[in-house]
Amino acid sequence: MLVEAVQAGWLDAGELRVPPANIQPASLDLRLGERAYRIRCSFLPGDGEVEHKVKDFVVDELDLRREGAVLETGRPYLVPLAESLSLPPFARGKANPKSSTGRLDVFTRVVSDYSHRFDEIAPGYQGPLYVEVVPLSFAVRVRQGLALNQLRLMVGSSRLDDNEIRDLHAQRPLLYIDERPAEQSELATGRGLFLSLDLRARSGDHVGYRAREHTLALDMAKPGAHRAEDYWELVSAEEEGRIVLGPERFYLLLSREAVCVPPDLACEMTAYDPTSGELRAHYAGFFDPGFGYDPSGKLLGSRAALEVRAHDVPFMIEHGQQLCRLTFERMISPPDKLYGRDIGSNYQGQSDTLSKHFRRG
Repeated sequence: MLVEAVQAGWLDAGELRVPPANIQPASLDLRLGERAYRIRCSFLPGDGEVEHKVKDFVVDELDLRREGAVLETGRPYLVPLAESLSLPPFARGKANPKSSTGRLDVFTRVVSDYSHRFDEIAPGYQGPLYVEVVPLSFAVRVRQGLALNQLRLMVGSSRLDDNEIRDLHAQRPLLYIDERPAEQSELATGRGLFLSLDLRARSGDHVGYRAREHTLALDMAKPGAHRAEDYWELVSAEEEGRIVLGPERFYLLLSREAVCVPPDLACEMTAYDPTSGELRAHYAGFFDPGFGYDPSGKLLGSRAALEVRAHDVPFMIEHGQQLCRLTFERMISPPDKLYGRDIGSNYQGQSDTLSKHFRRG
């Protein structure tokens, strides 16, 4: 149906066209255009067009063609995307950062004309798309055609409520703990299904990574080209299974639970209630149908990468602490291809949180 939507012109990239590889099981990759604007502040267009409003905020223009350009940390950039939309009145859109984008601590959100919200595309929207990009830990080199975000298209109300989640888990597990289906008593629900932290050392003595400061620029168009030790410090937990997060430092950790998204569902990792502490649990992420799923039953879910940052003060987190929430949505029909080996997915069955940009082994 996504292929048909592209063919019908709902999503158009002009002469660049939309390559088949950019059509994921339940989402469409959005690519950077040929230029980026360094802007002095973030903004929402409100009742106007982005193209007109951004003129008041542009500091510089960067050329993303050929070798691209380096985006500096802590500075906001606005990039017109290659794709534009022409949605029918009954269809709306929702954008998320791609998993590799969040794991590099690159903050992104999609902007559309006449919008009062980021990442939300109104039903029937006709017009261009833009992405705001703010590298937070590493300066990054980006190029025209690089996909930092993905777009989902939705019709009607698709989200499962808590009772439906529990009933579905009883029929076919959505979460596994220590390679067994989670018991109903172990499920924590509240407008979604909560995930908790794994702070037990499984390989060596580290439980995650903390971003180094003052690193070299990282090329986001070169997977497997960077040494992890140049960008990350290993993080070990105290004997009690806890970590004290340094203020404004970025950490990559793993969920205790392994997630299984069956073919007829998709899943979004949504922001946790800020009253849980002075920390941000992660960027909003998206799991395509088939994440952690194996029809043969050999794969018992995939653990989720958790991107964590404490604000203002040192903050202690513990093994098993709830840190983020999953919401499940129905697919109109199961996709032809699932997340995993068939489409070259990078994070199926992951036991490590680093993005695809770093060398393995």
